[in-house]
Amino acid sequence: MSGATEVNGARRRAPGTGRPPGGHGAWFLVLPALIPILVLSVGPLLYGILLAFTDAQSGRTQPTRWIGALNFRDLARDTLFWESFRIGLVWAVAVTAAQFLLALGLALLLDQDLRLRWLARALAIVPWAMPEVVVGIMWRLVYNPDAGILNETLRDLGLGDGRDWLSGLATALPAVIVVGIWAGMPQTTVTLLAGLQNTPRELHEAAAVDGAGAWRRFRAVTWPALRPVALAVTALNLIWNFNAFALVYVLTSGGPGGRTRLPMLFAYEEAFRYGQFGYAAAMGCVMVAVISILLAVFLVGRLRGGEDA
Repeated sequence: MSGATEVNGARRRAPGTGRPPGGHGAWFLVLPALIPILVLSVGPLLYGILLAFTDAQSGRTQPTRWIGALNFRDLARDTLFWESFRIGLVWAVAVTAAQFLLALGLALLLDQDLRLRWLARALAIVPWAMPEVVVGIMWRLVYNPDAGILNETLRDLGLGDGRDWLSGLATALPAVIVVGIWAGMPQTTVTLLAGLQNTPRELHEAAAVDGAGAWRRFRAVTWPALRPVALAVTALNLIWNFNAFALVYVLTSGGPGGRTRLPMLFAYEEAFRYGQFGYAAAMGCVMVAVISILLAVFLVGRLRGGEDA
């Protein structure tokens, strides 16, 4: 029996007799996007993992030796690194949670039919368009103890003579967290706003006709439709915030007294200030492993919560 039939003068393969859709030819379509990922992401990651098991250092004349898990053993006893890890978790969770809550409120506001809504949306993404270095310099001026706008405002209101926000042991981390929230909120706002605009208006109108108030409409209509977007943006923000470097480096360089030394700053100092490349690579491996586990737990919990709902 022939594997092809003729329909209207054209030959068509019978189902299951030809090559499956795509096949080897599909790889040629994927390669342009796959090669940069392999070269710029997977390759350096594998090299970093390999480097973590060596005694690689800068400026040494002897060849690099394989030392096994010695770097990880030393890292397990490094209280300074684990303190920076704790600070990094506090920073990442605080910034991510505040970004989401504030961005959700702003997205709900910008989704309303307001006058000059287009202008408000444009202004909302201004911080996102600014490089992190510029944001850091700008906020250093805001926090300046002598002529910063924050201290000047406090003096005008009679709330004290101001303080050195970025140099105080108790205020440095909260001050940096505020900057992180301000700098990252626009991206979350735009993402949530896109999710809100994909919610069918008919559902809101039907709920309003049934007498549902604003809060009930949000719980019954808006949030179920927005949950997948919220889950994705929260997970991405958690990763990005935990791996933050440039913003905190410009603001405080990890000071004072290590109060804002995030794990990425600690690894940077070990690698490029002290030349301990192998040890810094071990730090990177630990950070990747721990954040992957925490992210997996977070995603599984949120997905199960969504299924139960």
